[in-house]
Amino acid sequence: MIRPKRATDDLTARAEHDLVGIIRMPESSVSPVTSILRRIVWAVLALFAAVLLVYLDRDGYRDVNEDGISFLDAIYYATVSLSTTGYGDITPASDSARLINILVITPLRILFLIVLVGTTLAVLTERSRQAFKIQRWRSKVRDHVVVVGYGTKGRSAVSAVLSDGVEPSRIVVVDTDQAMLDAASLLGLVTVHGSGTRSDVLRVAGVPRAKSIVVAASRDDSAVLITLTAREMAPNAQIVAAVRETENVHLLRQSGANQVVVSSETAGRLLGMATHTPTVVDMVEDLITPDEGLAIAEREVEQTEVGGSPRHLPDIVLGLVRAGKLYRVDSSEADAIESGDRLLYIRKVTPAED
Repeated sequence: MIRPKRATDDLTARAEHDLVGIIRMPESSVSPVTSILRRIVWAVLALFAAVLLVYLDRDGYRDVNEDGISFLDAIYYATVSLSTTGYGDITPASDSARLINILVITPLRILFLIVLVGTTLAVLTERSRQAFKIQRWRSKVRDHVVVVGYGTKGRSAVSAVLSDGVEPSRIVVVDTDQAMLDAASLLGLVTVHGSGTRSDVLRVAGVPRAKSIVVAASRDDSAVLITLTAREMAPNAQIVAAVRETENVHLLRQSGANQVVVSSETAGRLLGMATHTPTVVDMVEDLITPDEGLAIAEREVEQTEVGGSPRHLPDIVLGLVRAGKLYRVDSSEADAIESGDRLLYIRKVTPAED
């Protein structure tokens, strides 16, 4: 018997606080010592504010000694009030005793409270903060990059996107492996726990408003389903998909992928080339590694370059993109540069001596 799908199974119908643990916003790493010091600073600021309030309104307070409220009395009153000490049958009466309470007893009490309830408070505030971040992110996220699958291909794709200057917070990773998501979160990426084959998971990841979608699933049938669902949600997004077998390329293209990369064939070609021209493989590796050596990049043509030949430019031009179509530099369509063209060229990432 097939169990009917409950409404709560649809992630898009859940409130932000129910998505905590499914969506994970990047957090800045802070050491425990820094976190405790920040809590102490806030406690001191709160105490100082209470002291000012008591001292400015000192005529409204009465001391058992009937000698008025001094500034020291105001500090003492604020201290025992904020620390929830209260009043007992034994109360400090001398200035020295009250000073000891302020400088020694209260810091020890605050330290005890931090150790005792600090972890619980941190968990509660973290969940609330995550819910607030998720709500704000879902309302503002636009033109971001969604990477479905954070295996070897997905991690390499993220590295390439980051090297192009995209902020980590504008990259969303979707995966079912929590360990992979934890690794992505350490890089400052937004993560969504769930299967990319589910439409509600893709909606939670912001696919309808994404600029680019990278499909790096481990199985070809999953890649086809993800691509088909993503294209339906985002008709204008750039979808790039990886596939293992060549016979599945047409399925990805029919499903809506703009570009399809055959991972097995690409690796096989490099292996074959390495048997007789290993240095060529080294150069190819250099070109597709975006953060060192040489890299293939794309740029707009400058006004001074319009009308000229791309073969005569200082840059090593590989091709020309016109109206969304790529022309190799040796084709007749690329003889003269036109306004609005884009150039594919080899960009120097690190100096030659490196």
